[in-house]
Amino acid sequence: MLKRKLGQQGLEVSALGLGCMGMSYAYGHPDDAASVKVLRRALELGINFWDTAEMYGPFTNEELLGRVLKEFPRQRVIVATKFAWRFGPRGEPLELDSSPAHIRRSLEGSLKRLGTDYIDLYYQHRLDPKVPIEETVGALGELVKEGKVRYIGLSEVGPGVVRRAHAVHPLTAVQSEFSLWERGVETTLLPVLRELGIGFVAYSPMGRGFLTGKIQSVNDLEGDDWRRKNPRFQPENLRHNLELVSVIREAAASHAATPAQVALAWVLRKGSDIVPIPGTKRVRYLEENADSVGILLPGDAWAAIDKAAASFRVAGERYPDEAMQYIDTTE
Repeated sequence: MLKRKLGQQGLEVSALGLGCMGMSYAYGHPDDAASVKVLRRALELGINFWDTAEMYGPFTNEELLGRVLKEFPRQRVIVATKFAWRFGPRGEPLELDSSPAHIRRSLEGSLKRLGTDYIDLYYQHRLDPKVPIEETVGALGELVKEGKVRYIGLSEVGPGVVRRAHAVHPLTAVQSEFSLWERGVETTLLPVLRELGIGFVAYSPMGRGFLTGKIQSVNDLEGDDWRRKNPRFQPENLRHNLELVSVIREAAASHAATPAQVALAWVLRKGSDIVPIPGTKRVRYLEENADSVGILLPGDAWAAIDKAAASFRVAGERYPDEAMQYIDTTE
């Protein structure tokens, strides 16, 4: 697997990462045995950049990764995890808390669940409006000095917050949703990240699985799948959004690729400072995704896809209203 650099502090990861959320949370019933096979196979394929968070479960996804991390030398895996919320006695998220004291408590919990003494990349999962970003990043910088965290990042923040944070301590990466059906960062966030030398981690690069062409109806999702509540997957919106999938499917069929591979290759070719982190619970899909790194479509094929995506108006917001409130767009 090819490597890519994130930021200017020395972090190098596989060009394709592995988003682990869906193994334990949001996308139907967990299958730990299948997920363990995916994690092991990922390392065999050279996919060493694993993304998790205390929120995923909560907590159970970090525990899952921790069981597998014990099988390998620690340095073989670049572990990214995230903090943001305080949780109640039953694991329910109560409120955002990015105070320095809570960051330390969150970190200690993540270290214990992952079975490690350091986190490679530690993100603030969502911006806490009650705590100045300078205070939060200052606390993260202290953790870097102590060796408990190697690099720091932010998730779902706008350019204004990025500039303020980076002035306190260098950010290695910012994470946000980015795919053929979610391109908002291209004109707002990415130019600032490139100006400052900060890497970009693209989550949901296959549109939460939609761009693979495998979801034709909400009935293709398990009953407890979070996407059933997502606006873009509501029946009328979904039918409209399938028009974009048809473009991807056509390009894939013409060039001996799958829609998933075309969707991932599109993200990969947007810049060597971008690392997509698709997730899966199945080895066959992991292997399919890994092959996207070698997908080479002719220029006219990419031009046609870009033109179609640029003119297409996706139906539905990317999150329900209650989740959109946590997305920062500060200029």
